[in-house]
Amino acid sequence: MNQFPAKNLFLLFLTAFIWGTAFVAQSVGMDHIGPFTFNAVRSLVGGLALIPVILVFNRRKSPARRQTEGANRKVLLLGGVCCGLALGVASCLQQVGMQYTTVGKAGFLTALYIVIVPILGLFFRRKAGAKLWVSVAIAIVGLYLLCMSGSLRLQLGDFLVLLCALAFSVHIMVIDHFTTQVDGVQMSCIQFFVAAAFSAVCMLFTEGVPDPGAVAISWVPILYAGVLSSGVGYTLQIVGQKGVNPTAASLVLSLESVISVLAGWVILGQSMSPREILGCVLMFCAILLAQLPDRKKRPAERRGEA
Repeated sequence: MNQFPAKNLFLLFLTAFIWGTAFVAQSVGMDHIGPFTFNAVRSLVGGLALIPVILVFNRRKSPARRQTEGANRKVLLLGGVCCGLALGVASCLQQVGMQYTTVGKAGFLTALYIVIVPILGLFFRRKAGAKLWVSVAIAIVGLYLLCMSGSLRLQLGDFLVLLCALAFSVHIMVIDHFTTQVDGVQMSCIQFFVAAAFSAVCMLFTEGVPDPGAVAISWVPILYAGVLSSGVGYTLQIVGQKGVNPTAASLVLSLESVISVLAGWVILGQSMSPREILGCVLMFCAILLAQLPDRKKRPAERRGEA
C-alpha cells in the first residue's frame, strides 16, 4: 500500500462515503416508486449532471489532447457501454434486493466484491495464493452468520445483492481495463445513459410507465442518488481507480459497507443482532486479509526454488 497515491486514496474513500450514505437514499427512494424506475431516473440524472462538467473540462484541454481523445472515440464508446451495462445490472439487482433486506446487510453483501475481484483474476491466469482462499473461507462463514435464517438457503434479497456484488466486480474490472485509455468523466457520462436505458427497459416490462407524481415525491433521494452517488461517486471511482490495482482500489471502496451500517443506524434506526454483527466482522476481516501484501521471499528461498 506504500505505492498507493494519496490523491487516489482520498478520491476512493470519498466514493465509499458517498456510496455508503446512498444506501439510505436508495431505501427511502422506493417508498413511492419501483426499483427500476428509481434506477432509471437516478442514472439519467447522473448522466445529465456530468454534461456541464464535460463542457467545462473540454475548454481547458489542449488541442493536442482533444485530437488524441478524438482518435479514441470508439474505445470511449465501447468502454462506456460495457461499464454502463455492468453498472445497470448491478444497480438493478441491488435496488430490487434492498426491498427484501436491510441497509446494513445490503452494504456488507455488496462489499463482497473485494473478494470476488481477485477471484475473477483467476480467469486471466493470475495465480491465487493460500491467503486468498483463507479469505474466501472466512467470508463464507461470515456470510452464513449474516444472512442465513436457520437453514442453508439465502433469502431472496440476500441472493440478489450477492449477484449485485458479482456484477460490481465485473464493473471494477472493466474500469481497470478502459480507464487508462480514455477520459474518465466522459466514459462515466456514457455509462449512466446506458445504465438508464437498461433500467428503463426493465421498468417498462415490470413496472410500466412511471407516475410523474410519485417520481416528484421522491425527488430528494433521487437527486442524492443521481447527482452524488451516481454522477459524483462513480466518476470519482473511475478517476481514483486510474493506475491503481483493482484489488487495492476495492479495499478502499469496501469501506462503504461500514458507512452504510452507520448510516442505517443513525438515520433509519435499523439494528443488527449479535450474530449478524459477528458475520459482518468476519466478512470485513476476510476483506482485509485478502488485501494484505504477500510475504517477500528471502534470497535463499528463491535459490532453493531455482
